Amino acid sequence: MIHIRKLLVCLALLTFSVSAFPQEKPAAVPQKIAIRAGRLIDGKSDTVVANALILIEGDKILSVTPGGTAPAGVEVIDLSRATVLPGFVDAHTHVLLQGDVTEEDYDKQLLKQSIPYRAILAARNAQIALAHGFTVLRDVETEGAMYADVDVKNAIANGEIPGPRMQVSTRAMTPTGMYPLLGYSWELKVPTGVQYVDGVEQARKAVREQVMYGADWIKYYSDHGYFYGSDGILHSHVNFTDEEAKAIVEETHRLGHKVAAHAIGSDGIAAALKAGVDSIEHGDGLTEPLMDEMVRKGVYWVPTIIVGAYVAPGRAGNWTKMVETEKSAFQLALKKGVKIVLGTDAGGFDWRDVNEAKEFEYYVNYGMTPMQAIRTATTTAAELLGWSDKMGTIEAGKWADLVAVSGDPLKDITELERVKFVMKGGAVFKNDLR
Repeated sequence: MIHIRKLLVCLALLTFSVSAFPQEKPAAVPQKIAIRAGRLIDGKSDTVVANALILIEGDKILSVTPGGTAPAGVEVIDLSRATVLPGFVDAHTHVLLQGDVTEEDYDKQLLKQSIPYRAILAARNAQIALAHGFTVLRDVETEGAMYADVDVKNAIANGEIPGPRMQVSTRAMTPTGMYPLLGYSWELKVPTGVQYVDGVEQARKAVREQVMYGADWIKYYSDHGYFYGSDGILHSHVNFTDEEAKAIVEETHRLGHKVAAHAIGSDGIAAALKAGVDSIEHGDGLTEPLMDEMVRKGVYWVPTIIVGAYVAPGRAGNWTKMVETEKSAFQLALKKGVKIVLGTDAGGFDWRDVNEAKEFEYYVNYGMTPMQAIRTATTTAAELLGWSDKMGTIEAGKWADLVAVSGDPLKDITELERVKFVMKGGAVFKNDLR
């Protein structure tokens, strides 16, 4: 009897030890799913593929077959009345910002909202973007929230919260005094929206620090104070010395990363191109010679038209005129072959107010064909991010990141503002087409 009791105690202890500690999960067998696409815009062809079968295994596309028959036993998602496209990229966002049309909007967020609270809102914003069909975001600075974009990115990647894949740039950089918060008493130490960097050595150190904490990109402010000169060109005051800007770019490239430059006026754009940046953000004041230089150097332009059009009515100064200046620049850049990537500056406007896909409509209104506009957020965006081998087109081996709309976006680009189906990595996030 004593031996039986000892045996029962041992069994109980063993049961406790097994249940008290986490056990390794058995490796999941990749699930196969087939999608029947009525119309397929695959990102490669200039023509639409009718009645295509997309076979997915795990998080990757296994095959794409016109017509095609789903293998026996495979779940089929019927999108036969829809247009299927690659998931979209928004290459200029701020998930930790909730709109800064006025100075008060911005100051309130940095002074009255904690970074944890802002990170919670960022998680919400990421889900909004994914619901709109944006399966990838490049987030170009946290606006005073330090390295919280890395945390949001990692939480999504680890499956803790739903959201797009992300590349992030953490804090951004300017020289002292060139970015808010400004105008407060010198007796007060207030937060700033960026990392202040002065001198070549500080520039190199700042790059190393940001990369150490998880930055995929380095972003810096090339200019401020935008004004029209007697030549009719949109000018600006350049922030960094040539040596400082070159140090930022050289150190970033040495560490295997890329540089995005906020550059609105022609002077700021010229300084950024001289430094060797990889992308120009906003770029309202692009001139023909600067466009030629961008084409020659292979520099991408992320114009963020929607934010300018949205905030211009609420801001004093040249903002309304700058919208028209950028329109003219866009039309000329399109003719010259500048590599244009879709970016919205979401966060510069409240994520809940405007669908990021509105940017497509501006591109078409400014002269792009619908197919060209779609590629700014798929194939060309994938090139900018260095992910062409993973995304941007619907073909074997790429991530199973797909969206679908009811109508034909090649006839009405605003269809992309009404995404009905979203799949990321083979998992369905949204399906309003059932």
